[in-house]
Amino acid sequence: MNKQQLFENIKRKQSFLCVGLDTDIKKIPEHLLKEEDPVFAFNKAIIDATAPYCIAYKPNLAFYESMGVKGWIAFEKTVEYIKKNYPDQFIIADAKRGDIGNTSAMYARSFFEELDIDAVTVAPYMGEDSVTPFLTYEGKWVILLALNSNKGSHDFQLTEDKAGERLFEKVLRKSQEWANDQNMMYVVGATQGKMFEDIRKIVPEHFLLVPGIGAQGGSLEEACKYGMNSKCGLIVNSSRAIIYADKSEAFAQAAKNEAEKVQKQMAEQLKAAHII
Repeated sequence: MNKQQLFENIKRKQSFLCVGLDTDIKKIPEHLLKEEDPVFAFNKAIIDATAPYCIAYKPNLAFYESMGVKGWIAFEKTVEYIKKNYPDQFIIADAKRGDIGNTSAMYARSFFEELDIDAVTVAPYMGEDSVTPFLTYEGKWVILLALNSNKGSHDFQLTEDKAGERLFEKVLRKSQEWANDQNMMYVVGATQGKMFEDIRKIVPEHFLLVPGIGAQGGSLEEACKYGMNSKCGLIVNSSRAIIYADKSEAFAQAAKNEAEKVQKQMAEQLKAAHII
């Protein structure tokens, strides 16, 4: 999916919501545990309920890898189900990969050839040769970690060099030598608020994947105020607040209600920005 197609989906659905499929078998409704594949059964119900209100899904690999082979199978089935039934959805593998070139090439092959996923999150710490193998696939996206929503992000990402340049700013500037806004995005946590202004000075046209609204306390309004551009430029993720909105047999309906509520808020933001 290219940048223009993504933007067209945002306008058509009046939404830039990404539903994070952080599916923990210890948190899903108990009645699903009798299913042959409880995680996939949960994901399928969540996807069917929320697809009209979002433009992307983001399975977090840690939640699937924690269950070994069974979890990986559930992940593959989830990806296949989205691709077959909701082909307009942008699929992000939240894997945070990044290693020396040959290893990164294998990670890229896994996500972009074997699974044919649209995008993968990548850690930039090891530099150019750990990122560029992911950039050799036409129509695929790298989503580079830049300024995250967790407290510990300040340990490194906000440190300054002698010239006063912060590490996340260096990542933004240097990575533009490797790719452009047609195949690279950046992760910026919703909890960063006004810091979006500093980010937009460096990457005004790139899409930003924004986790941290909902359970992590990030503000959708602030992310839009400081981070939205003329093509929206935001994919805002919500995970726990949507998928765990209810733990009874009515969990899917509750997820639908939450996704619809966020979509309506996003439509207001898009209208205020004269994008729709």
